[in-house]
Amino acid sequence: MNTTLSAQSQSSDDIVQAACKSDVASIQVLLNHYASLGDLLPRTKTDIIANLEHFRVIKRNNTVIACGSLEHFTPELAEVRSLMVSAEIKGGGLGRKIVENLIETAKDRGVGRVMALTYVPEFFHKLGFTTVNKDIFPEKIWGICVNCYKFENCDEIAVLLKLK
Repeated sequence: MNTTLSAQSQSSDDIVQAACKSDVASIQVLLNHYASLGDLLPRTKTDIIANLEHFRVIKRNNTVIACGSLEHFTPELAEVRSLMVSAEIKGGGLGRKIVENLIETAKDRGVGRVMALTYVPEFFHKLGFTTVNKDIFPEKIWGICVNCYKFENCDEIAVLLKLK
């Protein structure tokens, strides 16, 4: 990453935009960095490409510095996934910009509830989410979580934002 990132935590030019094919490699680098730390489940290039339409990014110098996705389980329930900000500029408000954009997208689509699994529930609480029991999301548990290596000992915290 370029060293000017740490000098400027957030710029007015930091625009949330839909991800495109040319973003896949830098999304994967960002996600894999956090996956290697155990903060996120890894996502393959194939998985990112298959879900690219759900991703939103913020870029500087054509490099993704923040990303997140809104993936639907049902017309009523969507999940904020793969929310990450480059380590050099973490804490500068870019994650908030991504999530706010994803919430607006969910509202535009008529989604009733947005959930996330996180290690940082306080971040989501500031955006109106509340902590809930994971068991209220059978769509997530039996669709995605059941295949996770952490399934038996999941330590993530579920948060929920009701939009309707």
